[in-house]
Amino acid sequence: MNQILCIALALFVGLLSSRLMKLLRLPNVTGYLIAGIIFGPYVLGQYIGGWSSTPGSETSIDSIKWISEIALGFIAFTIGCSFKKNALQRVGKKVIAITIFEALGGAIITIGALLVAHIFLKEQLPISLILTFGAIACATAPAATLMVIKQYKAKGPVVDTLIPVVAFDDAVALIAFAILFSIAKTLAGKSSINVMDILVWPLVEILGSLILGTILGFAISFAFKFFKSRANRSILIICAILIVIGLSMLGKYYKWPFSISSLLACMMIGAIFINAREDAGRTIERIDEITPPFYMLFFVISGASLDITIFGSKGALTLVIIALIYAISRCVGKWTGAYLSAKATHAEPTVQKYLGFTLFPQAGVAIGLATTANQAFTDPNLASLVLAVVLTSTIIYELLGPVITKIALKKAGEITE
Repeated sequence: MNQILCIALALFVGLLSSRLMKLLRLPNVTGYLIAGIIFGPYVLGQYIGGWSSTPGSETSIDSIKWISEIALGFIAFTIGCSFKKNALQRVGKKVIAITIFEALGGAIITIGALLVAHIFLKEQLPISLILTFGAIACATAPAATLMVIKQYKAKGPVVDTLIPVVAFDDAVALIAFAILFSIAKTLAGKSSINVMDILVWPLVEILGSLILGTILGFAISFAFKFFKSRANRSILIICAILIVIGLSMLGKYYKWPFSISSLLACMMIGAIFINAREDAGRTIERIDEITPPFYMLFFVISGASLDITIFGSKGALTLVIIALIYAISRCVGKWTGAYLSAKATHAEPTVQKYLGFTLFPQAGVAIGLATTANQAFTDPNLASLVLAVVLTSTIIYELLGPVITKIALKKAGEITE
């Protein structure tokens, strides 16, 4: 099959999996990932779908990963749109403080636990990989959590705090990832490290991405004066997102000393746009209508990218150990950060005790960051390991996360029988 038929197959199996997940009362994301694994090149795809596991071939997963880049751009743009000035003022300093500390709590505890494991695993768990996992640990998946709140009509202080926290959580994750992964790439790619590599170029990448996003955000806001229809305005936003992604891929191709973070730049476009235009909401609604196919393809392709043969290799035990350490330490860090920050800001006792339990699910942004790391690492072993660990833990989180969230909200008295 050619690429077009492979994409059609991915959409079809994604749709089928969503129906199955509805019957099982599980998040659609879980179904997309499992469908991708089953119909990917490492399982059934090589026999019935024409997928190829050979890098560089026309029907390899690598040949359509540009779809993932586009989906990540839209995801980052949507996150940026949650940075509306009025919304930030409404949630107050308490929620912002809790968001920052619960996100960083997940990163710090995860990095600390993996550093201990590094003593025993040594080169099997390099520092570059530890920093990458730490940054990814910041992210939380709001979809699974909000699904539980809606299904059980939960109300109360924990829910009131949880909704804005998960809205801003992924923005903290993107910033943390931009900083830590820039350092991780340097550590992974060079035997000798200097000040320029470890401090200057990562800073240039972050500032350059933010500046590019700011310029494009103001540019499309100004261009709205000349384009009145929602269709044309949607095209302007898509154009800006594709410019960022194109420049990012160009930097990787020509191996610039610094790259552009498409995630950070697209997030900045959304943040500038939502605050520069009072009528931004209508255009964002139009964008939301055209992005579902990209999101579905992104998760199916992410699942298909998981080389499950790694679980049967000599390093399978190491992978399982790292995945368990990552999954457990992240949950411990999330709960600890949420508890301490809620206590410091004098939040309600139920918020202090139960908020952390509702922050365990992880999906979209975490998989996006793992995919970015997978494509950026030149060492194929590191690339496979980071994606395998995050996808494995994501499936665990998406299966258990909603259940834990329901129990926590019920204990807090915010779900009534």
